Amino acid sequence: MAKVILRIMIVGFLLSAVSQATLAQEEAMPELQKPEAELTSEDIQLEEMYEDLETFANALTIIEVHYVDASEPRDLIYGALKGMLASLDPYSQFLDPEAHREMKVDTVGKFGGIGVEISIQDGVLTIISPIDDTPADKAGIMPGDKIVKIDDKSTRHMSLGDAVKVLRGKIGSDVNLSIYREEAGKVLEFTLTRDTISVKSIKLAAMLEEGIGYVRISEFQEATPRDFKDTIETLEAEGMTGLILDLRNNPGGLFPEAIRTAEVLVPRDEVIVSIKGRSKGQTAEFTSKGPKEPKPYPIVVLVNRGSASAAEILAGAIQDHRLGLLLGTKTFGKGSVQTVIPMRDGSAVRLTTSKYYTPSGRLIHGEGLEPDVEVPFEPRKLEDLTEKEKKEKKVHDLFDKVSEKFGLKDEDKERLERLRKQDNQVQRARDLIRALNVYGNFEKTEELVIS
Repeated sequence: MAKVILRIMIVGFLLSAVSQATLAQEEAMPELQKPEAELTSEDIQLEEMYEDLETFANALTIIEVHYVDASEPRDLIYGALKGMLASLDPYSQFLDPEAHREMKVDTVGKFGGIGVEISIQDGVLTIISPIDDTPADKAGIMPGDKIVKIDDKSTRHMSLGDAVKVLRGKIGSDVNLSIYREEAGKVLEFTLTRDTISVKSIKLAAMLEEGIGYVRISEFQEATPRDFKDTIETLEAEGMTGLILDLRNNPGGLFPEAIRTAEVLVPRDEVIVSIKGRSKGQTAEFTSKGPKEPKPYPIVVLVNRGSASAAEILAGAIQDHRLGLLLGTKTFGKGSVQTVIPMRDGSAVRLTTSKYYTPSGRLIHGEGLEPDVEVPFEPRKLEDLTEKEKKEKKVHDLFDKVSEKFGLKDEDKERLERLRKQDNQVQRARDLIRALNVYGNFEKTEELVIS
């Protein structure tokens, strides 16, 4: 008898919830638009939903009555909710009260991890980007790597939330990853030691050579807009006539900070990005509050498969407004907005509510951005340098002294030297800026790109 009562209560509750939602929708509908006789497609969908909810309640009751072991109704319902949200996309998820609390702590606290941004692509746990100077970065983890096992446990059917939980852990502890790298055509094994993950937003800023500034943004954080603005002003004071903005392996970060960072380069009142959802409250257009005029020098933005989300917002705005050229390889294509909606029992629904669009209306999510100049990364070895390039090092050393205003450490100077000599994408960007400065007409860049 108790089971029958339980089933009746479940069906009654579910149908009541749907009825209230439907009533609210009808009340919001203008009187003239309300259907009077014929059933609309919405009416048919509603009837089907009633039937499906009854099926759900029946299944729940069958489990309660016949399953071999006793089970908690809440665990069953939470499991169903997790499956329902996971069926939408890799980023939507149901957070039980414990997971919801952990998420709040993660946004303000430190944790032990390996330093990767991950997603699910084609059903496989995939590295978006390793974070600079973290265990993953130092071990050689690359964008696009597929994680097939974590500590000998298969990642098949593993959710993003569960993967994050497994990858995080006590600082100093090890985690074993089995990674399939498409370029290598085989599974590679990595053992990484978890560490405190702290990210410096402006990773490197300096004069690459006379007149050409280089700025690397590794992630968009609260201080990024201010730091970027100050960095650009310092470089301009030093006589910068061209900028290389490095967004490679930048997995994104904070959306508002990406908008404010873009305002440094995008002229006032120009659209930076728009987000579009199913309702008016999920649709918005974000315009720049920056200077009236664009920068008077050429800009080349470096992108790759590890450039995602907020990094694609900035890159897309620069490309669409013809403020600069994108150079490198196609970006990741992560352009959706997730909203966390708390529930009364302490749980929450993390739901994709809208998607990003560039100023010209291009969808970022699932598409990515194609570079204006495609240049795959091909690192060079020091022994491959020509005698002429080795002699140029002495000249670059002089500009390193000028860049002491940025407080460059020895390791940063070494990194800058590697960019100059071993990074073919940076070298191509430098050559492109030189050509643009000589050509003097940015509207003719297509001719330069083709040549």
